[in-house]
Amino acid sequence: MDPNVTIPERPPSLLRMLDAVLQIALVALLIFACSRIILPFTGILLWSVILAVMLYPLHQRLVLRVGNRWSAMLIGLVSVALMLVPLVMVVTSLGSSILAFVSGLQDGSLTVPPPPPRLADLPLVGQKLTETWSLVATNMPAALAKYGQQLSGIAAWLASFAGGLAAGQLSFVLSFAVAAVLIAYSDGATEFASRLLERITGSKAQGPRLVEMTAATIRGVAVGVVGVAVIQSLLIGAGFFAIGLSSAGVLTLVVLLFAIVQVPAVLVTLPVIAYVLATEATTPAIIFSIWTVIAGLSDNLLKPLMLGRGLEVPMPVILIGVIGGMLADGLLGLFVGPVLLAVGYVLLMEWLRHGPGGPQTDDPSP
Repeated sequence: MDPNVTIPERPPSLLRMLDAVLQIALVALLIFACSRIILPFTGILLWSVILAVMLYPLHQRLVLRVGNRWSAMLIGLVSVALMLVPLVMVVTSLGSSILAFVSGLQDGSLTVPPPPPRLADLPLVGQKLTETWSLVATNMPAALAKYGQQLSGIAAWLASFAGGLAAGQLSFVLSFAVAAVLIAYSDGATEFASRLLERITGSKAQGPRLVEMTAATIRGVAVGVVGVAVIQSLLIGAGFFAIGLSSAGVLTLVVLLFAIVQVPAVLVTLPVIAYVLATEATTPAIIFSIWTVIAGLSDNLLKPLMLGRGLEVPMPVILIGVIGGMLADGLLGLFVGPVLLAVGYVLLMEWLRHGPGGPQTDDPSP
């Protein structure tokens, strides 16, 4: 036999192919089993990660004085205490307002004030809105008979949303406790994220850089956009509750939505101020008006202090994240949605700039 003649390689045997298929199937089964366990806690875990990244700079300052575990515990306890009271007040008021509206809509006891005279002057839709509003205000049974099919879907969604507020409130508070645990193990979590991104990108330089970029985006949106909106809405909502407005929870949520999507809160506060000045005593109404105006302008002071510099996330991305997150996950999605969508947008832009593998700065392996 000629030694220079090469013998063609044999195709993989059936046993080897079955072995590979079995390995893939076992890995897929393990991923499926783990995902079934983790899936119910996805929202809480995502918001906990966001909170941990957002609060990590504070942890770095405290850890030098009180140690790692005490710092994480202190952050968790103070965060839960600060958020629990206002959250309970807002969620309770919001849920009772929604349930009262739904029950009044179902039994026909809902009363609606007459439409303002200037509504009919709006182009295109003014006359139609005035006729519909007048029908609802003067003859609720006829309005329900005419628009009942459309309103039934809205009422069902509102009832479901109100029922999920309690669970959302518990999840929101629980996320702070989980975030404190993640902060305590932040070094290991950062190393794991870097290794995972290194494995995905195939570059040792890309992994840590993408982790840093993701953390900066989370802090920029969570602190500079969502954080400012939460503080501003809580300040304005405190005035709503102090003056005794029946729909204080709903109005606070509307202010929060407007503030997150960078719409001036004055669109909500000015009509409320006018209503309070017309219905309340002079002294408390004036105090409420001054407080509400100052709280409505507080974002001009908070944004320069808290907004991340160099944050390149278009506001439509934030808007879609707010609306989509709230529709998907309720109260928790209102905060998680814009942050996740912003992170996805930044990583997508980074991938488009440098390609799937990123800038390959590593030495090529032999």
